[in-house]
Amino acid sequence: MKKTLVSVAATAVLSSSFVSYASASTHKVESGDSLWLIANKYDTSVSNLKSWNKLQSEMIFPNQVLKVAAGGAQAPQAPAPPKQNTGQTNAKTYTIKSGDTLGQIAGKHSISLSDLMSWNGLSNHLIYPGQVLKVSKSGSKPAPSSPAPAPAPPKQDSSMTSYSVQSGDTLSHIGMKFDVTVAQLKSWNGLSSDFLRIGQVLKVSKSGAKPAPVSPAPAQPAPPKPASSMTSYTVKSGDTLSHIGATFGVSVSDLRNWNSLSSDFLRIGQVLKVKGTAQTIKPPAPSPNQSSSFSVDRLLSEATSHMGTPYVWGGSSVGGFDCSGFIYYVFKEAGAKSVKRLSSEGYYSRSYYVNTPQPGDLVFFENTYKKGISHLGIYIGNNEFIHAGDNGVQVTSLSNSYWKSKFDGFKRFYEL
Repeated sequence: MKKTLVSVAATAVLSSSFVSYASASTHKVESGDSLWLIANKYDTSVSNLKSWNKLQSEMIFPNQVLKVAAGGAQAPQAPAPPKQNTGQTNAKTYTIKSGDTLGQIAGKHSISLSDLMSWNGLSNHLIYPGQVLKVSKSGSKPAPSSPAPAPAPPKQDSSMTSYSVQSGDTLSHIGMKFDVTVAQLKSWNGLSSDFLRIGQVLKVSKSGAKPAPVSPAPAQPAPPKPASSMTSYTVKSGDTLSHIGATFGVSVSDLRNWNSLSSDFLRIGQVLKVKGTAQTIKPPAPSPNQSSSFSVDRLLSEATSHMGTPYVWGGSSVGGFDCSGFIYYVFKEAGAKSVKRLSSEGYYSRSYYVNTPQPGDLVFFENTYKKGISHLGIYIGNNEFIHAGDNGVQVTSLSNSYWKSKFDGFKRFYEL
């Protein structure tokens, strides 16, 4: 009788193991999945997944069934989620949702990005839905039981003006709005990088300046009147400084001086000070190496119009972009009809290196979230590039320590 029971139990164990193996040898892709996440879940590599499933790129789609183990290999079980310690002195945690970024999580919990990365042992900004992050320092004392009175808001210096960061803002945009430099904004606000959070309050004038004397004038002073010969012009899609200068009969250097511009880069909707009377000027004809519709000015205007759009893995629409999806969308909208939807490696193989980059060229980076070419953006001049990063579409300096260490080179499409 004992032998019979042992045989039945062994059969049950073997059957259970076979079912577990069968269910773990394939994976049905869900919304938000990526090859990197699936590879981590089944303790394998992205290259193995691409080889077993004969994938030419990392593009996958919901309900696609993937092999996650080689033929005959024992499929590993997905690791159980880490248990959270409920002790009062342990760190608080946050479970990542689709669309989250490290910058948003840090701002939501009033902590710095560097602390968040340090507490969780992160070496880059790559995160994924379901990942659990520490959002407070382990071992910190619990909050006192009795509610502390809310602190009174700090009194602002009468000479200091503040500004609340909005979606799409950059330091250069804010500096132009308040007629100050990026270096001054960084100094007044103790910033070590160009990263901003929506809702962040910045000082936008020098502390210690003497306030204006009290006078019987109205509390709200009237805006200064421009000189009789000075007018304003709102930048439109396709505009350049040379085209605007020709329209008003002024030079590019004059436009730069009147508007404190450090480069020729313009944004759609930007208001420029100009002199003279607008004349009807035909737009310049396209250069021989460009199509009749595509232009670099149109490309940069389209790219900057999506500042602040969130990062979405595999995204290539105005609802959200990943790095290669952003390249595909803005080049198509700018008239480059021959550009196809590819990965960063795909665009890398369809372009050639250039020693002297021009606005509109591609910038490639390697070894970010995976080995090899893994990220790209569009060079806009002034040692800056625009790209779909972890914090959405943003302009970043190539002098940034992280991107400088990952820089591969500048390239240009063979054809557009």
